[in-house]
Amino acid sequence: MAGLYIHIPFCASRCIYCGFYSTTHLDLRQRYVDAVCREMETHPFPLPEGMGIDTVYLGGGTPSQLTIPQLRQLFIYINKVYSLPSIQGGAGGGSEVTIEVNPDDVTAEYAEALPQLGINRVSMGAQTFDDARLRFLHRRHTAAQVPVAVQRLRDAGIHNISIDLMYGFPNETLADWQHDIDAVLALNVEHLSAYCLMIEEGTPLAKMMRSGDCPSCEERSGLQGDCPLNEELEREMYELLIDRLTGAGYEHYEISNFARSGFRSRHNSSYWHDIPYIGLGAAAHSYDGTCRSWNVADIRKYISAINEGNIPCEREVLDPDTHYNDRITTALRTSDGLDLTTLMEGHRRHCLHEAEPFLKNDLLKLTGSRLVLTRRGLFVSDMVMSQLMMV
Repeated sequence: MAGLYIHIPFCASRCIYCGFYSTTHLDLRQRYVDAVCREMETHPFPLPEGMGIDTVYLGGGTPSQLTIPQLRQLFIYINKVYSLPSIQGGAGGGSEVTIEVNPDDVTAEYAEALPQLGINRVSMGAQTFDDARLRFLHRRHTAAQVPVAVQRLRDAGIHNISIDLMYGFPNETLADWQHDIDAVLALNVEHLSAYCLMIEEGTPLAKMMRSGDCPSCEERSGLQGDCPLNEELEREMYELLIDRLTGAGYEHYEISNFARSGFRSRHNSSYWHDIPYIGLGAAAHSYDGTCRSWNVADIRKYISAINEGNIPCEREVLDPDTHYNDRITTALRTSDGLDLTTLMEGHRRHCLHEAEPFLKNDLLKLTGSRLVLTRRGLFVSDMVMSQLMMV
């Protein structure tokens, strides 16, 4: 079964680290929702025969910036165009329907409306439980608003909640990070995603680093993808994260993701396991197993093209080597690893040959037909993956 992703690019204000396409033009929300509904109804993305949709993910941006009537309109069209299996809460069967939210958007009324729309999973961007670091990121919410929002969702009947955390802030200590981990564990949520603060080219944070405006951060060469920490402290923070969460009963099922038993993100797992997905909206990506496409990352151009009856997208047909490389950089992120039996013979031979030194050095392990990163391998995953790829 495939996944449906809808990009909601609206933000009340922009965070300094975010490299995703977004806009603060909230006046365009209704026109945008109308265009997305028109896209899904008049230009259904072709899926392999017999394959339907069983996960829906509203990402952004800040999807919780849409009003409840606007969300209701989207779900009327989703259910009209796609036949979703019955929606069930928790870790059971049926469709998994996720919305990303900011804590300060989750009023009691907003929380109560979500399950009525069919939403049964909420991903909340907490990032940190330190108000000074939240201000540094230009986040709108405070640390105290996170547990309040979680409780409101629980009271409304949402039993599948994910929290996003971030580490690697300027001047952050291991004790600071321990405090954030303790704070999120106290919420007893079903899922946690944790990422090192990265300096993405073109973001306000990258400009701050270059200008010297980032507190106590020295300018570094090769800013793209760098973390403001030294490598040893970054490693210690990641080690602490793994130890604390697995010790608390979470499964470390993907490099940055942890889940209670039965609560893996089914939608995101489709990306990592080569399952087709449909992307709707500005900057959204789609994949049918052989071809990738991506919509224009410009809300006005997107709306205009859709209203004229066109899909403003580019397409790429994947050659076998590109498809193999994609498998390496996605499947190896997961604890399930890469199933070698799914590879073409030539790619399988290449993969095993290049993996040999990493198997000997305990960076990779072979479990049956699956190639999996070891815990040591997680810390050098980019290097291992790049060596296994076809040049």
